[in-house]
Amino acid sequence: MKPLKIGVSGVRGVVGETLTPDLIVGFAQAFGTYLGPGRILVCRDTRPSGPMVAAAVMAGLLNTGCDVVDLGICPTPSLQLAVRWLGADGGISITAGHNPAHWNALKFVRQDGLYLTPGQAEELLDIYHQGRFEKATWDRMRTRVEQGEAIQHHLDVLSASFDLAAPRRRRLKVAVDCCNGSCSLLAPRWLATLGCEVLAINDDPSSPFPHTPEPKPETAGQVRALVKAGRADIGLVHDADGERLGLVDETGLALSEEFTLALATDIALRHRVGPVVTNVSTTMAIDRIAARYGATVVRTPVGQAHISEAILEHGAVIGGEGNGSVAVPRVQASHDSAATTGLLLCHLAETGAPLSALVAALPQLTMLKEHVAIEPSVIYSALQEFRDAVQDEAGTSVDLSDGVKVAFADGWVHVRASNTESMIRLIVEADTSARATELMDWGRDRLRR
Repeated sequence: MKPLKIGVSGVRGVVGETLTPDLIVGFAQAFGTYLGPGRILVCRDTRPSGPMVAAAVMAGLLNTGCDVVDLGICPTPSLQLAVRWLGADGGISITAGHNPAHWNALKFVRQDGLYLTPGQAEELLDIYHQGRFEKATWDRMRTRVEQGEAIQHHLDVLSASFDLAAPRRRRLKVAVDCCNGSCSLLAPRWLATLGCEVLAINDDPSSPFPHTPEPKPETAGQVRALVKAGRADIGLVHDADGERLGLVDETGLALSEEFTLALATDIALRHRVGPVVTNVSTTMAIDRIAARYGATVVRTPVGQAHISEAILEHGAVIGGEGNGSVAVPRVQASHDSAATTGLLLCHLAETGAPLSALVAALPQLTMLKEHVAIEPSVIYSALQEFRDAVQDEAGTSVDLSDGVKVAFADGWVHVRASNTESMIRLIVEADTSARATELMDWGRDRLRR
């Protein structure tokens, strides 16, 4: 299997196998053609392939007559804010986010700082496949690539979006693992601005990833040890480009990534009641938290583009997904781990409550996740067979907005194609671990058919 994923999350693949210089240049030309000869920002994370991919992206953009601004190593949310701040026509973030180091990707950002919608992504894909790109003549090509900086602006926006008085008084001790990614240049500075005592590890962007850059309990071992040894109030684990955030409580317990949005939802609704946006795969704890405050929950297909659009459409007070991604609308409608950090730490400082107590007050459910690696050509036939197997199941309702989600009275099963890898994801949730195991067996058996 040579994975290449093209969809709502951009284009991503394994460098040197499916993500080749020719393909990268082609997609950059397609994006330049789609936007027209405007000003485009480019940033990257710290993967070894970053300089090669950036060079190919810039070559493609320059060939279409675009004015390119190179932000260098920079979190994706910083680029998204900078697109509006600098009056750019769009941006390309070169990062595969949570994927391992041998992957890379292009994430396409439009003029308002949000990812392309699925419809816009389809238009871009059509241009790429047609191969009819705008081509600047020798006398219309830009003669240089401008160097830019977006992280300080991000810090300025964050500082203006939160009341920093309480965290500066409390001086929380925070352990943070930046995974040697682009957040190495942002997270420690933001924590210092919040008045925290910072215990940072893996904050060298010139070093390789110390572990897979997916902020889950399995990758939080170093921060757990640091929290215990340093007696920190909280531990934070970042992905490679500043969208996802994993949490460790003051006892050293690594929390499921589902708790990041659940905590953010509870905090946001304490201050203002309004709609909450999340996807169909995220824990039903969100619905139960919202019900406590009389708030509504809007469910979307999986993917940041869907979340951002729904946040704007419904005027949501918070949004995000169960993978540790949260969008704090007062900062921006995009996933932003630094904004999530600000929301959580300001609340901890204001209340004086330990993180473990905040988590204990949330609905306690059991979620199980599995994935099945599968050739891209047969993913959708497998999903159709699963749909056929479950659609007449008694006592259930079926949601087909993204894959197949089967809801029972006491839990749910969701089977869908991954947006980022060549696999089918199988997710179940229930009130008890025994019931969750039953639902996983039920879903697995029908998927095998």
